[in-house]
Amino acid sequence: MTRHPFALASTVDDLSAARDHSAVPGRTAVVMTMGALHEGHATLIREAREHVGGDGFVIVTVFVNPLQFGKGEDLDRYPRTLDADLKIAEQAGADVVFAPAADEVYPGGEPQVRITAGPMGTVLEGASRPGHFDGVLTVVAKLLHLTRPDVALFGQKDAQQLAVIRRMARDLNFGVEIIGVPTVREADGLALSSRNRYLSADERRTALTLSRALFAGRDRHAAQEALRARALEVPSTRARAEALSAIGESRAAADAHAVAKAVPNAAAAVRAAARTALDEAVHYDPPLELDYLALVDPSDFTDIDDDFTGEAVLAVAARVGTTRLIDNIPLTFGIFGAAS
Repeated sequence: MTRHPFALASTVDDLSAARDHSAVPGRTAVVMTMGALHEGHATLIREAREHVGGDGFVIVTVFVNPLQFGKGEDLDRYPRTLDADLKIAEQAGADVVFAPAADEVYPGGEPQVRITAGPMGTVLEGASRPGHFDGVLTVVAKLLHLTRPDVALFGQKDAQQLAVIRRMARDLNFGVEIIGVPTVREADGLALSSRNRYLSADERRTALTLSRALFAGRDRHAAQEALRARALEVPSTRARAEALSAIGESRAAADAHAVAKAVPNAAAAVRAAARTALDEAVHYDPPLELDYLALVDPSDFTDIDDDFTGEAVLAVAARVGTTRLIDNIPLTFGIFGAAS
């Protein structure tokens, strides 16, 4: 397997030249970033290399996209660390970093024609940041055209972004495989983010509430799913439970009552467990200002019902000081079968 010479491309012509010079025989992968790279980005790049192999070509884009920042957001102060980004990208396995200026991506100014995210772009992050996902999809579409990849990798930390990108690629026949890569966390549980550098020590302690809330929801979910598994082994009707109790099978009777009572409210129990952790943080110094806590179907980001089975996402967004943070974890409901 052959690694191509590492290059920095600042223009579309530079990018084309880097690809032509390398005479890529294998597949191409792209990892799109806004720079300020960290271990989460490095993980994406390493995964990209794994997917295309040594003969493939890995492109990392570094572009702070003005279209996805709303009024009053942190476009001007968003960290820009290109020299450090180049080192991280090369070490992680990239062949080229495409770091264009805004007028290279949007010649003539902001585009008049944009891609809209549809209904999924108006809830949760879309409700808090109107137009955000339209800006995301517009730049992702442009970068997919410019980089011409076979596969594009995105972090699951931005779960709603990943969902709308997958929907765009499917609805508009982009012909590129979209791969989600699990969230990378720091040792204390905080999801890696370029915005973490904004946090003071006290703000970071408050910010840890986001992951603690998600882990509390995950633990409650695990308990609920254990009850589902137990339901396959013991009767779950009150009459059968009473009959078991009468002949001394008290543990089975207790399990039957517990399953009958707890499992139908599994989603509500997960939300409640996470909410409890978040409620405590409003009294911290500085306090946590909750934007949303949601348990949703990742296919459309609508709330799931208590009888839901399948993949779900428990998502949270909050502000600590002047920094807005998001986090989520995937959960699967009914893994022991819908019959429970």
